[in-house]
Amino acid sequence: MQLPALEYSKGTISIDLVHEALLNAKAQHYDIAAILTKAAIPLEILHSAKARVSVAQYAALWTALADSMNDEFFGMDSHPMRRGSFKLLSKMLLQADTLEKALQQILQFFNLILDDLHSTLMVEENFAYIVIYDQKQTKRMFSYATYLMLIHTLLCWLSGQRVLLNQIQLKCAAPLDDFDYKVRFCEQIEYQASENYIQFDAAYLQLPVKQDQTSWYQFIQQTPHNLLVRFKNPYALSTQIRKQLLKVPPAEWLELNELALKMNMSEATMQRRLKNEGVTYQQLKNEIRRDTAIELLLTRTDQSLQDISDQLNFQEVSAFHRAFKKWTGVSPGAYRQNTTR
Repeated sequence: MQLPALEYSKGTISIDLVHEALLNAKAQHYDIAAILTKAAIPLEILHSAKARVSVAQYAALWTALADSMNDEFFGMDSHPMRRGSFKLLSKMLLQADTLEKALQQILQFFNLILDDLHSTLMVEENFAYIVIYDQKQTKRMFSYATYLMLIHTLLCWLSGQRVLLNQIQLKCAAPLDDFDYKVRFCEQIEYQASENYIQFDAAYLQLPVKQDQTSWYQFIQQTPHNLLVRFKNPYALSTQIRKQLLKVPPAEWLELNELALKMNMSEATMQRRLKNEGVTYQQLKNEIRRDTAIELLLTRTDQSLQDISDQLNFQEVSAFHRAFKKWTGVSPGAYRQNTTR
């Protein structure tokens, strides 16, 4: 039997971020089971510390939460960000001619809508800063990250390019694992700082707004997916290595020394830089196989576990079973059954 061409996953989201998104909905006694059902996330995997969900599931969770709570900030502010706020803001911004004017409007909008966060734009020499003032207590990382994701996604989309962030400083304590945040924003994230800000090159502020009504409609159709994956940090070495790995099937992946040679760096340099990002080459390969296995189990329900095992270059289906259970805490058969029933 001819197997369909392998389509790699766009990545998965840790179960920790599912719990973070649900935290305020739980506190406000919303029907979590119903919200998870709308997102096709099985209640059972919430209890597995290693579980992952696809980007499509996580995007659906954001939509389900916003719909159920009538709050696009998921209950993380004293004042809800009513459904449709982001759509209204993004459409208003088409009238701005430069990124600086658009950013000023974005911050004014959020300052009006939200009670707990107030932000201003500051420019000092070659750098621009979005300074965030807590009006009440310091928030958790997930709250700041969601807020910054909304702002950063709009800046990238309006300018038609990724606005590279130089550094982020936040008052909150570091989360247990901030790898997903570093991949989404930048490597330089400092916690328990004296103030909250993000820094980027001021030259971006002079960029023209390049979007129109047609591109706006396409952008809104793809939100919240855009917020999660479209504008990831391209300079993380792990991101560059993932790109190399995604070009070929797993059977053709290079050894670390061969890949280092191809990317014009020594094996020791590659290992050191990956260590600084909190990941190893083997972990990156495992993550791609894991994410793609999750995607295939969800979308290719006609494919047998043997077929998926073969595509991911496992010698035996039993090895695939063991690896998947180690990665996610559940067997591939149980994962498929829970998410497709």
